[in-house]
Amino acid sequence: MTLATAANLINQEEALSLIESVIQQSQAEGIFVSLSAEESALSRFSENQISQNINKNRFNITVTSYFGKCSASASTTELERDAIAQTVKRSEDLARFAPEDPEWVELLSPQTYEQRIPAFDLPTATFSPLARGEMIQKVCSLSQQAGVNSSGTLSTKVSLNAIGNSLGLRGCDRTTEADFSFTARQDNGSSWNRGTACSIQQLPIEEISEKVIKKAIASRNPREIKPGDYTVILEPAAMNSLLSWVMWNLDGRAADEGRSFMSRRDKSGKPIGNRVGEQLFSPLLQVQRNPAHPLLQSGRFFSNGIGNSYLDIVKDGIPQTLSYSRYWAKERDQQPRGAMYPLVMTGSDRTVADLISNTEQGILVSRAWYVRYVNPRTLEVTGMTRDGTFAIADGKIAYPIKNLRFNQSLPEMLHNLEAVGIPQRCGSSIVPGCKVNNFHFSSITDSV
Repeated sequence: MTLATAANLINQEEALSLIESVIQQSQAEGIFVSLSAEESALSRFSENQISQNINKNRFNITVTSYFGKCSASASTTELERDAIAQTVKRSEDLARFAPEDPEWVELLSPQTYEQRIPAFDLPTATFSPLARGEMIQKVCSLSQQAGVNSSGTLSTKVSLNAIGNSLGLRGCDRTTEADFSFTARQDNGSSWNRGTACSIQQLPIEEISEKVIKKAIASRNPREIKPGDYTVILEPAAMNSLLSWVMWNLDGRAADEGRSFMSRRDKSGKPIGNRVGEQLFSPLLQVQRNPAHPLLQSGRFFSNGIGNSYLDIVKDGIPQTLSYSRYWAKERDQQPRGAMYPLVMTGSDRTVADLISNTEQGILVSRAWYVRYVNPRTLEVTGMTRDGTFAIADGKIAYPIKNLRFNQSLPEMLHNLEAVGIPQRCGSSIVPGCKVNNFHFSSITDSV
């Protein structure tokens, strides 16, 4: 039986050396090389027993060659010298025949990245299938004892990302991540939660399991309520599913061209800029990009080489900046600062229970599911509640309710933000539970 897993991932020195050798082979006027390697292991369980074990090793090198304003990319998943040489030649051959790029920008000059080490935990990188199985067995035992049907996943991942170009740009990071997703069902009641951390030891697996089991039992036999506008308490996972849509839509070009809720228009509807600096949201909303957050400790650069460092995104409810591609930043005389992730929303010391206790009438939403656009220009979305939705009365959980479909403008939701709770990690974000007024539910759904 396998007691431990030896990590076979190439190390940082090897990755940078490989990138250097690719650049030296190039006959192009310019070259950009990106390398990614990942080892992941996942155990899946259902009906209170382990059902699957998966281990994956992934490796990829992408070479982009430049001749003037013409460029082309080619990739390989092989480490052999001949395969890499063929990839370099293929990218050059394609680039010679490629048309000029109307949005061409010069290669990125060498960058100075933050002097910090992203999270890398060796026990997580070498976590064994046996140890995963023992953890899952405890979860399944808890479920059996409570009389619920459990399913979910427990996974670990170690990743390495490296970049380099012919101007001297170099960067390399490696990280680890552990993730636990758990669903419990009993009769017509269900509950779900997820935990993500930099190391397997930081995952509170038993605590998550006990809370999910308890909520699944409490959510049985839900009652039907009338759709309409309600005060809602969004648990962190639900809030993250909605807040992320707002951050994805903070794109400078879309705003400047009139395709975004961040667009400003004249009386005729013609775009005349963006809404950075306007009071769009509640003053309670504070959002930053913070890859160095203690619960995240993620990479120091984006895939295009732009540094990933602290950035105020929304301060006191006022958007501070937008995301600009290097081309659009040049067109608008802006600084290209990269994407708006990982996002961190500032919270308070109030628990979800505290938010509920200060709510006379409302709805507790555990999860926002299948969120999709209704109108991208206004950022109105639709979605459903799932895995435990409850009525709140007189500051307490009153009874479970049937799931509801919502149609909601997200900028309006953030404008109606009334209170925030304790932030916690949800995937690659840090988000608190939130209390929001006048959240619109349009209909009842049959989802569980």
